[in-house]
Amino acid sequence: MILVNNISKSFGNVQAVKDVSLEAPDGQITALLGANGAGKTTSMRMIYALIEPATGTVAIDGIDSVSDPIAARARMGILPDARGLYTRLTARENIQYFGRLQGMNDEIIDQRMKEMIERLGMEKFIDRKTEGFSQGQRVKVALARCLIHDPQNILLDEPTNGLDVMSTRGVREFLRDEKAKGKCVLFSSHVMQEVSAVCDDIVVIDAGEICARGSETELLAVTGRDNLEDAFVHLVTGGQS
Repeated sequence: MILVNNISKSFGNVQAVKDVSLEAPDGQITALLGANGAGKTTSMRMIYALIEPATGTVAIDGIDSVSDPIAARARMGILPDARGLYTRLTARENIQYFGRLQGMNDEIIDQRMKEMIERLGMEKFIDRKTEGFSQGQRVKVALARCLIHDPQNILLDEPTNGLDVMSTRGVREFLRDEKAKGKCVLFSSHVMQEVSAVCDDIVVIDAGEICARGSETELLAVTGRDNLEDAFVHLVTGGQS
């Protein structure tokens, strides 16, 4: 479970995030939905303890991510906006390396790797160097790498950005499977179709602030719109559209 309470962050004179609070329970997929530049990535980076919030707190399964970031990160699998693969290593070696960073022995890594390869369809490129990989292949390797230690909390920043239809469908199915296992899934996106397809709860962020929260059905009801895109535009324009 992820609990965020009034986090804020500024860069110079620009306030990127202001008093953001949200709860992402176990067994649920929660989306942080906003346009580019709305504050999604900065919020996610504070949640997964890459940057420290100026105010507020983040708790990962009750662990304060500011005072104990190492313990908090051990409870998370993180897919950042920059995939950051090591191009001189194969896909398998990238995943193995991150498993070892999590303190896993090679036998457990190999067991988990077999599962990841099958679930994400990586058989054809698992032993190729990642230089020159397609966007879909890169995302699959990065996703396997962040989940190799079977974390309880999964945080994904724009997970299907640049993916083709089949790869997008594969990632969505994977997230549904993780939810069914009781995992907490939190991801950021600006893609309405993606959010509509998999999310139980939607947190709408605009100009660094939360402006609405609820299921898709609840957001449609409160805005009087019949699709998520129109509801989103209505919410972020203050009902002017």
